[in-house]
Amino acid sequence: MNMKNLRKYIIYSVLIGSLASCNDELDLKPISEETAASAYATGPQIQAALTGVYESFQSSDYYIWDRVIYQDVRSDNYYAGGDNPEIFEFDRVEVSPTNARVNGMWSSVYNAISKANVVLENAPLVEERITEEEREQIIGQAYFLRAFNYFHLVKTFGGVPLYLEFINSPDPSVIRKPRATEEEVYAQILSDLEEALTRLPDDYGTDASVNKARATKGAANALFAKVYAQMPNPDYTKVVEHANAVINSPAGYTLLSNYEDLFNGNNYNNAESILEIQFLGGDEGNWAPQMHLPPSISGDTWRKFVTPSVDLVDAFDTEGDNIRKNASILFENVTWIDEYWGNTPNSNIPFAYKWKNASAWNSADNEYLLRLADIMLLKAEALNELGQIAQSAEIVNTIRERVELDPLTEEQTASQSAMRDAILKERRLELAQEAKRWDDLIRYDKVMQVMNNVDDIDLRTGQSVNYNVTEKDLLLPIPQEEIDRNPTLEQNPGY
Repeated sequence: MNMKNLRKYIIYSVLIGSLASCNDELDLKPISEETAASAYATGPQIQAALTGVYESFQSSDYYIWDRVIYQDVRSDNYYAGGDNPEIFEFDRVEVSPTNARVNGMWSSVYNAISKANVVLENAPLVEERITEEEREQIIGQAYFLRAFNYFHLVKTFGGVPLYLEFINSPDPSVIRKPRATEEEVYAQILSDLEEALTRLPDDYGTDASVNKARATKGAANALFAKVYAQMPNPDYTKVVEHANAVINSPAGYTLLSNYEDLFNGNNYNNAESILEIQFLGGDEGNWAPQMHLPPSISGDTWRKFVTPSVDLVDAFDTEGDNIRKNASILFENVTWIDEYWGNTPNSNIPFAYKWKNASAWNSADNEYLLRLADIMLLKAEALNELGQIAQSAEIVNTIRERVELDPLTEEQTASQSAMRDAILKERRLELAQEAKRWDDLIRYDKVMQVMNNVDDIDLRTGQSVNYNVTEKDLLLPIPQEEIDRNPTLEQNPGY
């Protein structure tokens, strides 16, 4: 089914998802009893409900652009830019429990989980206009999407409540769940991915806009690799196993020969892509590029958000990585004052440039959720941790060769520790603005070391910025609004 047809049901699906939200203490039982008997009686109806789960990618501020704030602005890659105090909190790594962006992320991701639960509960009951193959694929996609959303919650907050059923009762004992442990959440994610992998196909036919928009075996294996790498006790053998399943997939994933082609707006749903957020432009467009791009492209004159950091630009320049730098960053003179790049009007400052087309808030630029280069570098990381340094370096050199960089030096490959540094740097340059950096620093146990050694100078005062990142800052706070609503929730330490 093409994206136009898939999204015919979005308004209907959002309505069902809002009714399913685990945060709404409403009398849902009469509604759920009525809809269960009639809303999901046929294949097209349960397909519409599944489309509603995918729609969460296009409607959630978190997936559209806040995940870049969580990962890149919060780390050493980008500054907040703009004028939003709540984004400044991420920039300074001083996020408060009342930050509305945190509450919005929690709510929208749990809303997607609720919609996935609706599909998982009702798909087995559908009897009309559905084949068994279609049913299994729908269930597999719902398991994948639930796992994907829980993964974003657990790596952001630690242990979170596990809602594995559609909430159709106002009973506080059902609605107000306590936090599961981090280990329990990861165990559930792995269980859901196992269920997904047995049901998902390698592809849905020849239409790339469908294959890259829907969960496949490749997407499930890619997420498996990321989960096994990110969890508190990583399993590097499993990371390699699932990364190999992606690399050797019958779907034929392969690196594009030209890095710039990934981001020029003309080659989405390409061979390197595993899963993308799809935008068609117009009334089904992506508004995030307008928030980032310079006046010459966006057509407006206000200060933009997510400004590349001095440290990131230096990292590209020190490596001589002009290809990835030019694909990721665009410099332009601006009328406003920037506290890190120029404290006088008409200063030349950088802009986040991996989304290229603003289109007046209606861009057709897609966003990558999973792509092959990320998974290849995760495999390199796992091989290095397993003591296979030469094999790890071979993968990193393949990534570097595409952007015309020399192979890693003997010094960089001389030890496991040196290779860790080389891989972390390579991931930074390859994946900037793709919402990966904070997770990488967490995985390498380098958040405090890296952030507290950043030498940012506030040009307004000439003073260094002291980020003062501590153990508390490794996780974000549970939203205060959720704690007020659900007294069983315990706040993360230090907040």
